Amino acid sequence: MNAKAQELGLSNSHFESPHGLDSDQHYTTAYELAILSDYALKNPTFLNIVGTKNYTVTMNGSPKNLSNTNELLGNLNGVYGVKTGFTNGANRCLVTACKRGDIDIICVVLGADTKNFRTKDSIKLIEFSFKTYEHFNLKDFVTQYLDNWQKENDNNFIVEKGTSHHLEIKTDSSLEENAIISIKKDLTSTIEANLSLQTYLQAPVTQDSCIGHLQISSQGTKIAEFDLFSNTNIRKNHITDYMLNFFKSYPHQLETSVF
Repeated sequence: MNAKAQELGLSNSHFESPHGLDSDQHYTTAYELAILSDYALKNPTFLNIVGTKNYTVTMNGSPKNLSNTNELLGNLNGVYGVKTGFTNGANRCLVTACKRGDIDIICVVLGADTKNFRTKDSIKLIEFSFKTYEHFNLKDFVTQYLDNWQKENDNNFIVEKGTSHHLEIKTDSSLEENAIISIKKDLTSTIEANLSLQTYLQAPVTQDSCIGHLQISSQGTKIAEFDLFSNTNIRKNHITDYMLNFFKSYPHQLETSVF
């Protein structure tokens, strides 16, 4: 369990037992419970179990009905899990997964004095999240920004001793991984890009060479940052290239020469 916690980057979690009863060496945080829940929900069996309200099992030949203790499951729009919890040390806890439209959230409430407080606090957090945040397509924003910049600044690249000065740029793979982000609805119009790019380069320039950075921010707060790479191979001029260019321009030089 602890090896898996380290694998998931849960640096503030430690498991001493599989049952989770109170112990000084058994601890986690609300944030890391959310990360762990997000990972667990990718398992279809786990997803099915935590989303089941009632289930009947047979024990010693007799049916027994099992009821999910998650009070929000089936009673709040979009809730599909995850888990309640209680110990004397932790008090009432609830991890909730809720999806409405294209927004999927995990809400964690820990240390509530009563089940009623746990329920009310969870509902408040969930409703606040859906009311306040929306999805923003970061990939489309970055792609459009770079396309516009490329069209306006294509002639600004100088590749010394290169066979060409035309250079296409691309972002790193992390843009695909963070294509969609959640942001406060009233901040989407404040998102802006800040480009730091090398426009003077020495040939050869190989494809995937890092040539700059792009920072996305809102009201001075950084949202994301991406490395920028050359999407073009530009080789260094050889002597034959200089000779070819000379002979191509030679007739023009004769026409314009003054004798």
